[in-house]
Amino acid sequence: MQSSAQIPLKSSPHFFPPRFPISHHPSPFSLQTHVKNRSFKAFSISNPPKTLKESNLEHFLVKEEQPSSKFQLPVEIRENGRVYSYIWNENRVEAVCLDCDSVSSGLSFENGLRKWVRDLFIPKQVGGNYVEYVKWKFLHRVFSSALQVLATQAMFGAMGVGYARSLPAAAAMKWVLKDGLGRLSRCIYTASVGSAFDTNLKRVRFATSILFSLSIGVELMTPLFPHCFLLLASVANIAKQISLACYLATASAVHRSFAVADNLGEVSAKAQIQTVCFDNLGLLLAALLNLICKNNQRLQTGLPFVVYPIFSAIDLYGIYQALKHVHLQTLTKDRLEIIVSTWIESRYVPSPAEVSAKEGLNLLDDPGRQSWPIRIGCLDTKSGIPNVSWSSMKSLSQDDFYFICIESCRSRTQSHILVCLREGARAIDTTVGMLQACYIRKVLSSSSSWQNVTEARDFSDFFGLEWLRLITDTKRRAQGESTEMHNEMLRSGWIANNVLFSTQERARYLFTDDKH
Repeated sequence: MQSSAQIPLKSSPHFFPPRFPISHHPSPFSLQTHVKNRSFKAFSISNPPKTLKESNLEHFLVKEEQPSSKFQLPVEIRENGRVYSYIWNENRVEAVCLDCDSVSSGLSFENGLRKWVRDLFIPKQVGGNYVEYVKWKFLHRVFSSALQVLATQAMFGAMGVGYARSLPAAAAMKWVLKDGLGRLSRCIYTASVGSAFDTNLKRVRFATSILFSLSIGVELMTPLFPHCFLLLASVANIAKQISLACYLATASAVHRSFAVADNLGEVSAKAQIQTVCFDNLGLLLAALLNLICKNNQRLQTGLPFVVYPIFSAIDLYGIYQALKHVHLQTLTKDRLEIIVSTWIESRYVPSPAEVSAKEGLNLLDDPGRQSWPIRIGCLDTKSGIPNVSWSSMKSLSQDDFYFICIESCRSRTQSHILVCLREGARAIDTTVGMLQACYIRKVLSSSSSWQNVTEARDFSDFFGLEWLRLITDTKRRAQGESTEMHNEMLRSGWIANNVLFSTQERARYLFTDDKH
């Protein structure tokens, strides 16, 4: 409904007299008023006055003559792999294809095919390392799928499938028992590993890939020992189910590392397309090998044992290279230690790609690869605690959410720096604690006398004061740099608001006053 309020046109601060006779050029921009003796009638609010910008636009639309020549407009549209440009052609706008002249050429067909394949397998917005990851994934899936086909064929032969003496009921029972034991082991493994899928994703993923490759070798051995089929098949299936559990548990984290635009669904969908297509190529490869050897029974029997070491090596190499191109942005104790150490040495925060290169797969999981390794957790009651660390616990206050001490154990070749986190500690507290621990390690590594002092059960007052001074100075320095380093971590693409811990690293201490 129109308002009945009337506002004089001259009183409007947005009023500008038109530069042309409105009656001569009717347009949707014209005012619904009449000119008479240069005085205007009042108009309703339903037809508001035009601004200067609107008046100039109206003047341009009415007064400017439409150009008679052809010229290109500054707009291009990319659609279906082609580029279209808009041009003004005398009295209308047309879309002209800029690269349609080369459509019939072989080069354009090749480019179109390449683009079709890319659109099929690659999401629209992913990290720059995703294409390399898919290349190595292709190598891994093709040869792994071919080995699985050969292994399944060998198992059927071991059960007697295809022979007159085979008993279908017995073969089916063995297969069901094999699958049942495998799935039960999968549940047990998933429950026992837990947080390792987050904190040691690459190491667990590659270790289970090796296990999967070995399981295929066990399946290939079933024709040689048909009387042990159930045992061999069950062992192999347990290993395969463990590998499958790890793959499913870590797939979302891997996909999230590539989803730079929060398009996790698209990345996951493309991953499924890749897996299906690559596995079918592996099936085709195995079928071709069987087709080549079909006229030679001895060659067909020995084929799996010939190709197994070659295909397994290619499979594991593809997995290894693919994992090297996975750059996780989540923080763990090891990644945080690499970031803090780099910050102390070079005053900058490395990117996830740089940390991924330094981190590697860490297959051996050796914490003592450098002097004074750092551990997050709680004090081990079975290991010796040097007296020099008592002062760290005695100086705790209500505002402290961590403390640092030295731990030594006879089973370890060297002492460790232990960061004990308090219940309720935040990610920033972990960052400050790790920063302080790295500064302490830098001081301890530069002096050999500290190694003997920390291992001694008794220490002099001099070293006790030196330890307190070291704790105080490094804590003050870590707190002063933590905010700047945290902001740099966010700018470098790290998810710095949370730190992932393993089961042992989740142990916390409770401050005495927290109980009251």
